Amino acid sequence: MRGKNPTRRQMAIIEQHRLKPANWLVVKNLPDALHLKHRHTGRRRVLKLGRRAG
Repeated sequence: MRGKNPTRRQMAIIEQHRLKPANWLVVKNLPDALHLKHRHTGRRRVLKLGRRAG
């Protein structure tokens, strides 16, 4: 599965998890998780997102 470049909002989330957004592609964008794929190694990673209040 191919990944897409992250949006500005997604880049901020990736940076909050201490990763470099330039190295990651977004494979899946779910309400509670962001599925990423590393550009060079192909390693996959899932970032859990906090729930919104309200």
